[in-house]
Amino acid sequence: MMNRVLKIFMLCLLFLPATLWGQSPLVPGTAVEEPLKKHHHDRPVNFGIKGGFTSSLFLVSNLTLNGITINEVQNNYKIGYFASIFMRINFERHFLQPEISYNINRCNIAFEKPAADDAPLEMASITSSIHSIDIPVIYGYNVIKEGPYSLAVFGGPKFRYIWNKKSEVTFENFDQQGINEKLRPLNLSFTLGVAVTISRVFFDFRYDIGLHNISRKVTYDDGTNSENPPVDEIRFHRRDNVLSFSLGVFF
Repeated sequence: MMNRVLKIFMLCLLFLPATLWGQSPLVPGTAVEEPLKKHHHDRPVNFGIKGGFTSSLFLVSNLTLNGITINEVQNNYKIGYFASIFMRINFERHFLQPEISYNINRCNIAFEKPAADDAPLEMASITSSIHSIDIPVIYGYNVIKEGPYSLAVFGGPKFRYIWNKKSEVTFENFDQQGINEKLRPLNLSFTLGVAVTISRVFFDFRYDIGLHNISRKVTYDDGTNSENPPVDEIRFHRRDNVLSFSLGVFF
């Protein structure tokens, strides 16, 4: 009986190393190997692409027609879109993420035209389609960072170049003709947002706060073919705030 027990014990000792080797994390394709894999947000640097939709809001600080200030302006949201590439530099739970994106933001505002007391009520509107190249540089912190999942909050400045030749601003039902708005090409905004990551896919919600007036001047045709069209009959000062949603992927 004792000899049989010793034989079984010796056989167990012989097969034990082979069994342990079969479960070793060094063997590819085993269940133990998976926890040792680094997820994308554990790497020092990540690259990625994303795209999505925008909704713009114009905060009008001064809208004047023929010396009369318009106090009530109605914002009518229009959907825009964008695409961007980015690099993320990770520092444990923190990260720094510079981006570059091409944006088309659309918005419409409507208001009552100033008129005499006995004149019928008329509405006028301004519709904008603004093309821009944006360069945000954001700092983020992963509130949750467990395995392939993360929840991050972030914020930072955004530098913006407005492409005037591609952008279009339409003035409807104005008394003046040939109205043209010149936008400031260089602008600065501040970005706040939250991102949810599942493996290599992430969802990004953010709000861009315009820090200054993006309108340089508004001119129109007075019918005299003058080289210097009149200004200041229409004053339009606005900040461009943008809410965006995007879907992206890490390489």
